[in-house]
Amino acid sequence: MQTLPLPSAIADAHHHLWRPGDDARYPWLQENYDPQAFFLGDYDALRGDFGPDAYLDRWAGLPLAATVHVEAERHPAESLAETGWLHRIHAVHGFPNAIVAHADFNSAELEERLLAQVAYPLVRGVRCKPLTSRRADLSVHGQPGTLQDARWLEGLGLLVAHELSWDLRVPFWHLQQAAEAVAMFPALRVVLEHTGLPWDRSDDGLAVWRRGMEALARLPNVHVKLSEFGLPGAPWDRAGNVRVIRQALDIFGRQRCMFASNLPVSSLRADIGEVVATLAEGLRGLDPASAHDVWCGNALRFYRIEAQAGELPLRALRQPRPAE
Repeated sequence: MQTLPLPSAIADAHHHLWRPGDDARYPWLQENYDPQAFFLGDYDALRGDFGPDAYLDRWAGLPLAATVHVEAERHPAESLAETGWLHRIHAVHGFPNAIVAHADFNSAELEERLLAQVAYPLVRGVRCKPLTSRRADLSVHGQPGTLQDARWLEGLGLLVAHELSWDLRVPFWHLQQAAEAVAMFPALRVVLEHTGLPWDRSDDGLAVWRRGMEALARLPNVHVKLSEFGLPGAPWDRAGNVRVIRQALDIFGRQRCMFASNLPVSSLRADIGEVVATLAEGLRGLDPASAHDVWCGNALRFYRIEAQAGELPLRALRQPRPAE
């Protein structure tokens, strides 16, 4: 069997850290724990602390170069506190190297909150999830907080004004609606999370997913994270995931795709070694420069991470630095 072409450097474009407690509230991990509502089912294994040491331990033996932390659904009143906490982690551990913060597009104080976030030097973007339906056969079209809500869309415009990117996270049946919303903001830099969440791997389901992906790919300001291939109610399927990866690469092109781990959530279906091996198989046949872009370069450019950060080996990140 041919050896998989593993990378020399990896930029993890999407992961989370958390430390639930009295001073840090994560409703979905604490009082609102609901395994029936989570897309991967029971997530009790995620409910403890997941800090920088636990994160780096998962990567042992792999060439982690830089990371992007995406807001972990901490209580909305603590969004700025989460950003401050992550900066303190960076001062000691050298990562994360960029932060996607949370700001509520429904808030009357949105601009004030964005100004507070961008005062932190590692903040590069925002994730605010639109209201979506729980199933493809249900509709929330036009409701407050949806992709059609004029007030919610004003939030996307404010991101442009403050030079922030948007992390877009919707299930596959909302991708075409997302493309319609993003088309209103050609100057907004957007990255679609989790490969558009193709949860229905039937021929019909993948056809819907591809139409949405193609609609987004026609917008040159949209990129995609090759991440989170776990399926509801099903085990990890490397062959099926490789097919999805290759289709996403064909649709978006090598210069607009980036690897992301979605740790620790992805560990409910596969360890990071399997996630990396799956992407490596999906990238088989790419020339080395294109593969490096997907593994590392595209994320560094999109999130404006200094180039030298992308050359740090994992062992360098594992040596704590004194807090400044």
